[in-house]
Amino acid sequence: MAQQEREGKMTEFVLRSIVIGVGATAVYDLWGRLLVGLFGLPGSNWAMAGRWFSHMTRGQFTHANITAAPAMPYETIIGWTMHYLIGIVYAGVLLAIWGLEWGRRPTLLPALIVGIVTITAGWLIMAPAMGFGIASAKAPNVETVRIVQLVGHCMFGLGLYWSARLTSLA
Repeated sequence: MAQQEREGKMTEFVLRSIVIGVGATAVYDLWGRLLVGLFGLPGSNWAMAGRWFSHMTRGQFTHANITAAPAMPYETIIGWTMHYLIGIVYAGVLLAIWGLEWGRRPTLLPALIVGIVTITAGWLIMAPAMGFGIASAKAPNVETVRIVQLVGHCMFGLGLYWSARLTSLA
C-alpha cells in the first residue's frame, strides 16, 4: 500500500507541476501581449532563447550578442518549448518546497515568492549568457526592461497561484 501511495503522490506532483506551470507561463505570456498591445513595448523573443539553447548542444553557452549568433533550425519552437518547460520546473520547485498540500490549498505568498525569485535566473544566467549583461544591463532602455521583466515574473507568480486555485477546485 505504501508503494501505491508514493506512486499516487508522484503522479499528482507531476500533473500539478505541468498544469500549474503551463497555466502560470500562459498568464506571463498573456500579460506580455497586453503590454505590447497597450504600450507598444517589445515582446519576449523566444526565438533568441531557442537559439541560445540550441547553441548549447554544440558546446557554446555564452555569446557576445545572441542576435548575431548563427540562426539554428527550429529555434522558435525550441525557445517556446523551453519557456514552458521552465515554467513547469518552477511550478515543481514550488510544490517541492511548500508540498502537495499547497497545491491542494494554495496561498498567494509562496507563489509570489517563487515568481519573484525566478527573475534571478534570467538576470544572472540567461541575460549575461546571451550577451545582455547582468540584469539586462546592456539592453536599450534598461530600466524599462527590468521593470517589465520583474512585473512579468510577479504575474508568473500570480499565475502559479491562480492555476493552483483552479486545479484545487477540480
